[in-house]
Amino acid sequence: MRHGRHPPLGIIMLDIAIERPPGDVGHASSWPFDVVFRTVPGATARKIVNGDDSDLQDAFVAAGDELRAEGAIGLTTSCGFLASRQRELSARMKLPLATSSLLQLPIVERCLPCGRRAGVITYDAEALTDRHFAGVGADPDTPCVGLPPGGSLRAHIEHGRPYDRDELRRDVHAAVGALLSRNPDIGAIVFECTNLPPFSEEVSREFGLPVYDIITLGRWFYSGLIQSAHSQSPSMG
Repeated sequence: MRHGRHPPLGIIMLDIAIERPPGDVGHASSWPFDVVFRTVPGATARKIVNGDDSDLQDAFVAAGDELRAEGAIGLTTSCGFLASRQRELSARMKLPLATSSLLQLPIVERCLPCGRRAGVITYDAEALTDRHFAGVGADPDTPCVGLPPGGSLRAHIEHGRPYDRDELRRDVHAAVGALLSRNPDIGAIVFECTNLPPFSEEVSREFGLPVYDIITLGRWFYSGLIQSAHSQSPSMG
């Protein structure tokens, strides 16, 4: 979706062909500003989730360079598990890079009332490790619950099963319920997975907690980038 004259945010995408409804990181209408996409060939979901992606770092940097050439003023990605690569990728990019919604964890934690903490809903709880939290400066003891291994989203992304929004909604709500029942001190939720923002608003309403995701990160990130772009380009309104 094109919103006008402002420079876009660049989104580095994994190499997966899936349904992307409004709200998903890969649906242009999810964003209140222009976005441009670039896919990294060979970057499958399982390869990134398992951390078996060291051979793809040059390709991620190349995608960032291509997005910069298209006019992007900053970069994000379509997989929260790239949190583990935040430092090394941002060091090589020519634009600011926010790899993962998990980057929000430290600030969310510090904004919550005493005795409250943030919790994470993730695509794969077994694969989300200390190195991902360390990559974004977050507490490795952050409570985390994953979507079911045999659930709708993993079946869709990794096995080509048709997208089932209703089943995925049930999986998401069940995961949030489990997170809160195990950790009654949760004061906010962060969705690691970039396919979950279509459910952020309803989860927030049902459970009475703020929900942060890749879209909230991208909107915050872009708000600073665009101010910088305006200051450097007086002709932009």
